[in-house]
Amino acid sequence: MDTKEILFRLSAAAGAGGLCGASDTAADMLSGYADVSRDAVGNVIAKIPGGSEYNIMLDAHIDEIGFMVTSVDESGFVTVTDSGGIDSRLLPAMEVIIHGKREVYGVFCSTPPHLSKKDDAPPKLSEMHIDTGLGAKAAQVISVGDRVTYSTAPAALLNGCMTGKSLDNRAGVASLILAARQLCGHGGLPCSVTILLSVEEELGCLGAGSAAYGIRPDEAVAVDVSYAKSPGTPQNKTGILGDGPMIGVSPTLCKEITERLKATANENGIPYQIEAMGGKTSTNADVISISGSGIKTGLISIPLRYMHTPVEVITESDVEATARLICEYILKGGVKNA
Repeated sequence: MDTKEILFRLSAAAGAGGLCGASDTAADMLSGYADVSRDAVGNVIAKIPGGSEYNIMLDAHIDEIGFMVTSVDESGFVTVTDSGGIDSRLLPAMEVIIHGKREVYGVFCSTPPHLSKKDDAPPKLSEMHIDTGLGAKAAQVISVGDRVTYSTAPAALLNGCMTGKSLDNRAGVASLILAARQLCGHGGLPCSVTILLSVEEELGCLGAGSAAYGIRPDEAVAVDVSYAKSPGTPQNKTGILGDGPMIGVSPTLCKEITERLKATANENGIPYQIEAMGGKTSTNADVISISGSGIKTGLISIPLRYMHTPVEVITESDVEATARLICEYILKGGVKNA
């Protein structure tokens, strides 16, 4: 599979609120390169043996934002609550899939502009409804507690860009799958590698914390997405789409790993950007770094536009550059050999 196919398959899969479609898809992709297992909470853990017991953990969260059904009324209209950081401004007329007894296509209800008042405020999520067209039969198929995801299909844009749902953080997952493929093409690795595809990041970085405690790596690198510049976004808080991965600098990150990542990129001609954060990174890197007695942790982020929407945008070149940076970093042995 090429990069685009990997990204398309991962983006299309469902992984909100405990759904396992995305995890199953990614685990299948990794199985050709590593020994893959699941832990008690659903994290995917893939191990690649190396020439020493020194273990570098690579993390990317595989879950996505979504919804959960809270009621189905007598007319078949469905209400939901959020499962992750939902922007309710986007929802009127949005297409979704309800994962009930079978998958049910639905749309968020939208009041026509002809019937709206000019000063109407955007409705709150608790006030919105989903229309499936099932009417009174909806309750036979849909139950309280069912998960709901966006139904946007991934699509190619120009210049190697693509759009779709859940590219936060399937882009990071794809980079680790590509890195695993590249690492398996080498005769031997200087260290052991554990790839963690963690769940429940969108609910507070829950899966990575428990997994890191169990894995107890010698060091870790988290891979996530971060803001890419688009009209209306502040330049000092955004990266540039297509200019390579963003290496994180933060008080919560290991400076030694950060510098090693930068040096690796420079030595191999890999384009990169710097993302400066004065406090926490708001990624799994924060919880990994304080797991157990502490783990040296670095962060690489892939630039992404329109975060937490069904039309997130990335570019294949940034995903591929991230994979190459990770591969070269592993081949150098991480900070053990620095």
